[in-house]
Amino acid sequence: MSDDLTPRPEHKFTFGLWTVGNQGRDPFGHETRPALDPVESVHRLAELGAYGVNFHDDDLVPPGSSAAERDAVVARFRTALDDTGMKVPMATTNLFSDPVFADGAFTANDPTVRRYAMHKTMKAMDLGAELGAQVYVMWGGREGVEVDAAKDVRAALDRYAEAVNVLCAYSEAQGYGLRFALEPKPNEPRGDIFLPTVGHALAFIEQLEWPDLVGLNPEFAHETMSGLSFHHAVAQTLWAGKLFHIDLNAQRIGKFDQDFRFGSEGQRDAFYTVRLLESSGWDGMRHFDAHAYRTEDRDGVWDFALGCMRTYLVLAEKARRFDTDPEIAEALATANVSSLEVPQVDWNDAAAVAALRAEEFDVEPLRGRGHGHERLDQLVNELLLGVR
Repeated sequence: MSDDLTPRPEHKFTFGLWTVGNQGRDPFGHETRPALDPVESVHRLAELGAYGVNFHDDDLVPPGSSAAERDAVVARFRTALDDTGMKVPMATTNLFSDPVFADGAFTANDPTVRRYAMHKTMKAMDLGAELGAQVYVMWGGREGVEVDAAKDVRAALDRYAEAVNVLCAYSEAQGYGLRFALEPKPNEPRGDIFLPTVGHALAFIEQLEWPDLVGLNPEFAHETMSGLSFHHAVAQTLWAGKLFHIDLNAQRIGKFDQDFRFGSEGQRDAFYTVRLLESSGWDGMRHFDAHAYRTEDRDGVWDFALGCMRTYLVLAEKARRFDTDPEIAEALATANVSSLEVPQVDWNDAAAVAALRAEEFDVEPLRGRGHGHERLDQLVNELLLGVR
């Protein structure tokens, strides 16, 4: 293992103000850490080698601020960005904390709430664009139900699509050029959240007025909560050309949304995800949407942030070793992995399709043969356990 696990801006690691700024509150206990000044977050993350910092509107500008107060907060924050060279690649809106959104934001039954949610998002888009954001994440944390009789899901999806279309139109009219990234999640805080998985969200995008402007922000914890493979979710998102942003953290299947330090759980899925991102040439941010354990003080927060980045770099080096290990290469050949990339039939060629229908197969030799997956999987285990 290389000793050079030092995060640097070129690695494109980012954190949210809400991640390092998490105060350790949970449903059963109050905060264990004091509030963190956004400017301090910028400076400390820069010292650790991060590329940028992202925020919800309310993370940066306290709700209820006057125009003058808002401008003063933004000016101070911009100075910190300029002093450190940190960027703001992504911004988002808090449409889940205020009780006004108890029944949803874009999909609330009350039309005034829906209009307010779009209005609040437009103002937050102004703020994000002002600070250089190019991606706008939409997490519909309150877009859902506990009582199915209380909401017509088809009508809710109509209103959801309407809101996304309106915000796309606003971005284009303002010349912001934002790309919007929907963030799927199955549940919590709602009993069931609309667009619960990557597959649901991809289907939804195809019904929008500007589907090219809208992609996904898949999150490790959210797919894992459903018992799904995050690596597979990211792969399908890449395959669809819709990976606009990504949230890296850790999660145990069947638990509440834990948002643990990246790689602290699910190391194999994390490894395959990192390998996929690195081998695909995807040039987006490696964003950590996680927070320190409630047991930590302020120093522990920065241990957490550094740990996320170092673990990513460790797994990236493991991915490079995977690609150069001769025994792994032999096992991959035995499993015939590369042949999956070879097309078989041109469906536009009627003669080729007819020839497939007429082809005769001797399947007996194909029955009962081994594919070498046990050996391949053990080699991956040895790689991750540090003995290769």
